[in-house]
Amino acid sequence: QVQLVESGGGLVQPGGSLRLSCAASGSIFSINTMGWYRQAPGKGRELVARITRDGITTCADSVKGRFTISRDNAKNTVDLQMNSLEPEDTNVYYCNAYLVVDYTGMNYWGKGTLVTVSS
Repeated sequence: QVQLVESGGGLVQPGGSLRLSCAASGSIFSINTMGWYRQAPGKGRELVARITRDGITTCADSVKGRFTISRDNAKNTVDLQMNSLEPEDTNVYYCNAYLVVDYTGMNYWGKGTLVTVSS
């Protein structure tokens, strides 16, 4: 069974840091782009950052200079280092990856991890 499992969410004070991690597991042939999205209640899911297999990154303007995405192709993991967190960063964060399984490529999502930024 192919799955993405996130970890690292929690409660942090404004200005603090958190590191989210996501591991892909199962019978995966290859992994293309991996990324993180977030979704606030009543709103659509938005891109936070993504990274290609070759390490090319894209970040939302709202997190540039504060968040850094990285991946380990050997371990099938993607991390999101979040610094200088703001209350507006409070969201459920979802890991996303385009996986090739049984020669078929499709998007997979994790179940989400809650990040709460509050004093």
